[in-house]
Amino acid sequence: MDLGLTGRTAVVTGASRGIGLAIARTLRDEGANVVLTARKQEDAQAAADTIGDGAIGIGAHVSDEDAAQACLERTLEEFGSIDVLVNNAGTNPAWGSLVKQEKSRFMKTLDVNLWGPAMWTQIAHDLWMGEHGGSVVHTASLGGFVVGRDLAVYHASKAALVHLTRHQAQELGPRIRVNAIAPGVVRTRLAEELWKEHEEAVADTTPLARIGEPEDIGPAVAFLAGSAASWITGETLVIDGGQRWGTGR
Repeated sequence: MDLGLTGRTAVVTGASRGIGLAIARTLRDEGANVVLTARKQEDAQAAADTIGDGAIGIGAHVSDEDAAQACLERTLEEFGSIDVLVNNAGTNPAWGSLVKQEKSRFMKTLDVNLWGPAMWTQIAHDLWMGEHGGSVVHTASLGGFVVGRDLAVYHASKAALVHLTRHQAQELGPRIRVNAIAPGVVRTRLAEELWKEHEEAVADTTPLARIGEPEDIGPAVAFLAGSAASWITGETLVIDGGQRWGTGR
């Protein structure tokens, strides 16, 4: 299937490792130019170097508006368009009981996981997509649909991102499509608390009998980002090996 990404330009936030890097690599494999962001320039560029030609790294903390503006402006200078924006960066400093949370950790979670995607989408709209069109894909989480011990703040931020996706799809159509993905437990550093010490137990409660790999996520994002999904907007695609149903094998 031709996903219609050849010659397009995609920006992927939080792309120095894990899901973000896998998404960037898949988009490049499909013919897109890719801009990978990370908090540190050296991390962003090192990740881009693993992809090769057609990929550049730009240091830009996801909640820093000036950095986001500069990143997207440089994208236009380098490649001439911003056709795809993947808001992948996320954080979870608020692990623990909801009734024991500090405001600073609560607000940092929302700043990165919710405001970040909203802000980057605003800037991409103003710089390019509002006039020329484009596709936005947010990385939400299975946690946006379920509850889990010690994950209340993170889950709430992702549930809000799922709903934000719907509102943006309504507001920004027809020129801009906005969708989201909701990964389950994937082998990433951010999710280590959920799998590292008990991977077999997680696999046993997953109908497809394993936890996810970052490479499981990239193709779904590429599909939603490209023209093959031209009549899909406002949707959140759950990618979890069946974990949501919890039936196991």
